[in-house]
Amino acid sequence: MNTLPLSELPWSDPTQIFRFRDRQIAAELIALAVLELHLFEYIKNCGAVSAGDVCNHYGFAERPVDVLMTLCRASGFLETRANGKVALSQIALEYLVRSSPWYLGPYYEPYRNSEAGFGYMRVLKSGKPANWGAKSEGDDWHQSMQQAEFARTFTEIMNCRGKVLGQHLAEKSLSLVQGKSLLLDVGGGSGIYALTMLARHPKMQGIVLEKEPVDQIARDNIQSFGMQDRLKVTGGDMFADPWPQCDVLLLSNVLHDWGSEEVELLIRKGVECLLPGGVMLIHEAFLNDQKDGPLPVAEYSAMLMHITQGKCYAPYEYGDLLKRYGCEVLPYCDTIADRGFMAARKPHRN
Repeated sequence: MNTLPLSELPWSDPTQIFRFRDRQIAAELIALAVLELHLFEYIKNCGAVSAGDVCNHYGFAERPVDVLMTLCRASGFLETRANGKVALSQIALEYLVRSSPWYLGPYYEPYRNSEAGFGYMRVLKSGKPANWGAKSEGDDWHQSMQQAEFARTFTEIMNCRGKVLGQHLAEKSLSLVQGKSLLLDVGGGSGIYALTMLARHPKMQGIVLEKEPVDQIARDNIQSFGMQDRLKVTGGDMFADPWPQCDVLLLSNVLHDWGSEEVELLIRKGVECLLPGGVMLIHEAFLNDQKDGPLPVAEYSAMLMHITQGKCYAPYEYGDLLKRYGCEVLPYCDTIADRGFMAARKPHRN
């Protein structure tokens, strides 16, 4: 039996521990921009550019360019003009342009031929994720998760993270979820977030929707906490299969793995499965609405762009979709370790 106290918050703040891991290949993306793309020379010569200009100039896909430009803005290398285009900051002019006497490009030479850098170039050109872990061979994360051994290892990694982050999500969302009866955790991995939510709401039941082979991993984990009578696992593909109805829908660290079309599909299905008056919780690492920070989230987004079909989003990007499908969007709330959640409520029928 698992002895972790699911409703007890840790005393200390693990943010820096998460940040070391989340930023692990951001430096390679900056090195690529400086040494191979000569991005900052291009922007200097243009004066100011849009993300679309960058895509057209290099023949790159929209998603990875958005991540690259966000990382550069969050790092203070680019400044946004009134017309929405970006220009070089003083830091970039002095240190990232080859004609400057203070050019620091050579300092990044050790990254020039890194596997992560090669992967980033493939992602920029194709828009598709590179191989898992920036390796030269192998599948991307989405393909790897269909393999039982990889799925179990990766789910265990995410489970240890969820033991910490889930406590704070459950704590900060108490008032929104109070009195609800059925939680649906879509793409819930080990079920750890649903477990922490149910621990705070003793009368609530829950369902985790997961595809093979992760569904069995979730069942085993839930049983280890003795919660199998309250939290069930339904096997299924969240894109292709119907979702059970619920009055709390949890999408934790799910949407940021996918591109805009998939995100819209998942949000639409989420709204459809919610009962009137139900609440949707989207929990992950969020950019600000200006998409110029926070820097740790922009760095994390670079890793997500590399290994998944997604990136980190700003609250307004989800909010616009939720409003389109008739939901009331509630204020964003920080939790811990550069994470937070936004919520939306499905209106009662007239």
